[in-house]
Amino acid sequence: MNSFSKTKANFTLIIISKLLIAALLIGLLSSFLAISLKQSTEYFEKAFFLKAEGNWIYLLFFPTIGLTLIYFLRQYLFKQKANKGITEIFDVTQSKSKNLPLYKIPSHFINGLLTVVFGGSTGIEVSTVVATAAIGNTAQRKEKVLSRYKTELICAGITAGITILFGSPIAGLLFSAEVITKKINRVFITTNGIALMVALAILSILDEKPLFHVAITTWHLKAIPYFIVLGLLAGLHSVYLTKSVLFFKSLFRQQSHWQKILFGGVILSICLILYPELYGDGYHAIESIFSESGQVITSTLTLIGIILLKPLITSATLVAGGDGGVFAPSLFIGAFLGFLTATLLNTFFATDVIVINFVILGMSAVLSASIHAPFTALFLVCGMIADYTLFFPLLLVCFVAKYAAKMVFPYNVYNYSATQ
Repeated sequence: MNSFSKTKANFTLIIISKLLIAALLIGLLSSFLAISLKQSTEYFEKAFFLKAEGNWIYLLFFPTIGLTLIYFLRQYLFKQKANKGITEIFDVTQSKSKNLPLYKIPSHFINGLLTVVFGGSTGIEVSTVVATAAIGNTAQRKEKVLSRYKTELICAGITAGITILFGSPIAGLLFSAEVITKKINRVFITTNGIALMVALAILSILDEKPLFHVAITTWHLKAIPYFIVLGLLAGLHSVYLTKSVLFFKSLFRQQSHWQKILFGGVILSICLILYPELYGDGYHAIESIFSESGQVITSTLTLIGIILLKPLITSATLVAGGDGGVFAPSLFIGAFLGFLTATLLNTFFATDVIVINFVILGMSAVLSASIHAPFTALFLVCGMIADYTLFFPLLLVCFVAKYAAKMVFPYNVYNYSATQ
């Protein structure tokens, strides 16, 4: 081997070593950020919601307080720049010169936490995705030789973050592949695989439990036509969610920050007083369906009201400056849509379908249609319940929902602005 070949081999070895170390550090930092945000949000959201449940007066003030705090933080701490969510990541990965600034990490962490804790009807998933993406982006900026792998390292942070949030490594990997990069190469597999393993190790050490405790028994072939019906309904409702978010953003684009905060605060307070289930990420309401088989909600009109208002209250939260996206809202809508569909089928058509199965299928179907990522939705929901019994029905409804949604409206909230 001549001197040139030796130099080239040594240079390649240096790059590989730095890439592996970067992936390890990104996985570690992203995992700690995700677990910190997840546990902090769960603790404070529960405390604030219990206070609001005991006295509805709190619901008049909590949303406006949260949105106001976020506004002042953005104005005086985070360079007066609004968080744009996952579209920020698309802008960065599609450009060689653009980067996610370091302040995006505390900005999304704090604002995501405040949004959900004070009743904003979103979740911390998008906040986690952007913050962990910023960690991956920062790593490649520190080492110039890694700049060509910017997208892969950004995805490594996201993979670790999603894995921590939902306890599903496959969902974390698929989300990065299906939604963010849409291409897989050896560097992607290596870096994201390392970040994923780090996240799994942390989950194991902390003994994190599945987000929902559900007992799935079986499913029946005779229910397949009803699964398809649920998939179609989920696809249509995801379009309603997407168009609601886009409409509200367009409607209030020229309004002042205070007008948006006032509008969002009023809408949130009214909706939360009517339906406390809409508070925050809504996982407490989904848990009530699982733990009590939905008996806590007996009125069909209540279910319809919750399903119809969720996209509106989510849109109002985002327009008013709340940090978040459509992840948690999609899961919430899907759970209640599945529950309503199964209830109506059993009540009026004597189908005897398994209600709890429809709740889970609905969660996956609406998420799949909302983000156009059926495999991510499938494995994410399986990870949330730590059960793969419904794998094939989930696969079916995810694809039915996605393509039903795309036939009606080919865009989602992530790619609409980029394609217009």
